[in-house]
Amino acid sequence: MKHALAACCLAVCLVGAGPAAAAPGLPSKNVAWVPAAADADVDRAFVRARAENKPVLLYWGATWCPPCNQLKATLFNRQDFAVQARNFVAVHVDGDRPGAQKLGKRFGVSAYPTLVLFAPDGHEITRLPGEAEPEQVLALLQQALAGGRPVKALVADALAGRTLAANEWRALAFYAWDVDDGRVVALSERAALLARLAAAAPAADDETTTRLWLKALVADEGKGAVKADAALRERVRRVAADPALARRHADVFVWSAADLVRALADGQAPERSPLVPLFDAALQKLAADASLSRADRQGALGSRVELARLAVPEDAVKVELAPALLQLVREQAARDEREISDGYERQAVITGDAHLLARAGLWAESDALLKANLAKSHSPYYLMSQLGGNARKLGRTDDALGWYRQAFEKSEGPATRLQWGGGYVAALIELAPQDGARIEKTAAQLLDEAGRDAGAFQGRSVRSLQRLGAKLAAWNQGGRHAAALKRLQARLDGVCRKVDAADGARETCRTLLQPRAAG
Repeated sequence: MKHALAACCLAVCLVGAGPAAAAPGLPSKNVAWVPAAADADVDRAFVRARAENKPVLLYWGATWCPPCNQLKATLFNRQDFAVQARNFVAVHVDGDRPGAQKLGKRFGVSAYPTLVLFAPDGHEITRLPGEAEPEQVLALLQQALAGGRPVKALVADALAGRTLAANEWRALAFYAWDVDDGRVVALSERAALLARLAAAAPAADDETTTRLWLKALVADEGKGAVKADAALRERVRRVAADPALARRHADVFVWSAADLVRALADGQAPERSPLVPLFDAALQKLAADASLSRADRQGALGSRVELARLAVPEDAVKVELAPALLQLVREQAARDEREISDGYERQAVITGDAHLLARAGLWAESDALLKANLAKSHSPYYLMSQLGGNARKLGRTDDALGWYRQAFEKSEGPATRLQWGGGYVAALIELAPQDGARIEKTAAQLLDEAGRDAGAFQGRSVRSLQRLGAKLAAWNQGGRHAAALKRLQARLDGVCRKVDAADGARETCRTLLQPRAAG
């Protein structure tokens, strides 16, 4: 899900006018979802779960989030998912509902989307991988519903050398490590843990062992916690060379091929690595595999572009890619624009196509696709953020700030507005630091909106405010804007006096604009 979470993160660079009331809908119509926005809502769901002796499946998402929309267009929309849902209590927490961010803190969820399965007594069993194919997720869910043990217990037993059943190793291999949020392992230790699990997995279960190694390499991000020896290189090469194996591991391979090549290249210049053509050939087959979703086929093509970009700096704006590859990118975007009729799928796929066009250096075509879809999107502010990002990368400062402003003005929901607003202020500070009046006005507006949101000092929302505070402190380095910061601090003090002192929220509020936030 690395690529999917990165797509969601594209939206942090935006913001706008008066607060709009979010109107989050249920994830699907074929399941009796229980909407939850406060502790009492979830507590009632668990009372019901205990009474009916059913687990609880909690879905945490947001209206604008592309991978959330992908889940709505695929997994949640399936009849077999609806049939399975009779065996659990389905709870939906939209991150923009009042109180939702406090729930996020309670359950240790922050990234959109996150799927968590709980036992009726509230103990967490597992986190399901939103990036996996629906059939894989359904199989994992069925396994967990049949009495699966908590992943935390499975990890402890595996590391202690105790015997695990094959389906328990599978639960570890498919666990949603990307959205673990420290429930099982700290982020800094994740790659090392996955490598230990891979080394401990039974040799006879080659598929599970390979999946754990692939995830360990991707999680390491080149930091050196996972050493790619000859045996591991051969294992990954074997996946790339065998279409059946590549297909079985498509959820990892499609989105992270370039990361795997970096991890295995061992310092070699990417263009000299024999891995690149091998991986590219495998990705070509996956991009043409009609049994994969549009989003996954797009991911395979996107990974081909990323492989082609390995020899240039990550932030390079101008890239020279093969004409045939560029043509495929254009054709896919045109086909998706023409064929997609489902609104959820459009939000998931068209935004990805626009990103892919930009990564291929086709900036004008990326802009054109986004503009053509503004009126078709239920969350156009996300597309506006991408337009702002394109303009920013191309050095079109006024255009970038214009799109970021429009995106903020159109954004909906308290958590989303704080996220987009903080991004807009950050862009102003970077691109127009001399515009002190607009920076102060927008920051003041965000503080006022936070004061009207009971969940502003929890979860994602407080992190948005903390980033805002850090940016403002950096802007004021050397006291250049001391008067503006003093006025904002006075405004914040008025907000903080009304914040509930419980859970440290009031104290967190008070520290947002203090000088140490610059660190």
